[in-house]
Amino acid sequence: MKVTVFSTKPYDRLFLDRAAARGVELRYSESRLSLDTAALAEGSEAVCAFVNDELSRPVMERLAQLGVRLVALRSAGFNNVDLEAAAEIGIAVARVPAYSPHAVAEHTMAIILSLNRKIHRAYNRVREGNFALDGLLGFDLDGKTMGIVGTGKIGAVLAKIAAGFGCRLLGHDVRPNPECEALGMHYVEREELFRQSDILSLNCPLTPETRHMISAETLPLLKPGVMLINTSRGAVIDAHAAITGLKDGTIGSLGLDVYEEEADLFFEDLSNEVLRDDVFARLLTFPNVLITGHQAFFTREALDAIAETTIGNILSFRDSGKPLHAVTVDYLAAKT
Repeated sequence: MKVTVFSTKPYDRLFLDRAAARGVELRYSESRLSLDTAALAEGSEAVCAFVNDELSRPVMERLAQLGVRLVALRSAGFNNVDLEAAAEIGIAVARVPAYSPHAVAEHTMAIILSLNRKIHRAYNRVREGNFALDGLLGFDLDGKTMGIVGTGKIGAVLAKIAAGFGCRLLGHDVRPNPECEALGMHYVEREELFRQSDILSLNCPLTPETRHMISAETLPLLKPGVMLINTSRGAVIDAHAAITGLKDGTIGSLGLDVYEEEADLFFEDLSNEVLRDDVFARLLTFPNVLITGHQAFFTREALDAIAETTIGNILSFRDSGKPLHAVTVDYLAAKT
């Protein structure tokens, strides 16, 4: 079975090649999947796509014309896929439902600790011979209230880590997680969680209900000076609203591993280019903002799991016509 892998980086080749089995031929392309690049999949029965690849109806129609019957996502998120179009056209969609929740949860805590203790600023100061402590004051995590929106696998691991630091845990999800409740987490309505949280971590999927969860309308609900962390999907936060919150002090500090318009930024070396995204550039001017480039998933264990599950989806589809972890419109409806 021939598979065209889009948005390929050297580490993708390393881990996918290691997981690939007989009967699967992987063809790699550094190009991002779009209507303009879909033709690269000619001769393939499947494409392997990542988070910023475009899988809209026009792209799906073009892939079907080329003979593609499977879209194997090497990610958990699938908000970039038109599932209705895929169903109508007859293209199966598969994803990696879980790879390493520890990778994302641990990165989330790393951002929290770095923001709180100003590690990013201290690192630069010391390299310049500045050992003054002014401006580096943090706070004890012990006794602080951490609110977690989305308490699935990642949120549950984050709750366990936060409990180890002595945090009081609040959660919000469509279904309470018994693991989190066993840690002492109390589930409350989202507005109440916003009002009480000293640290607010967003670990939810992107759905119509969660899009721009943090917006101009919800900023007044946040506890003044809250530390806001997003390692889920960029569009959960309206970046314009975040800037407003940072300027007026509603948001005391902001940590991001994702960004709504990240498709033209992340996973590329743009160090020799002018940054054209004015909103992103404005965020970078704040000393109390820490941004990483969609890095939370990036551990050896996670990449191993992603590759194994991706190849497993492809082999299952080859042998039975159905991937192991299919995503359909019905599946999405059942989860919302």
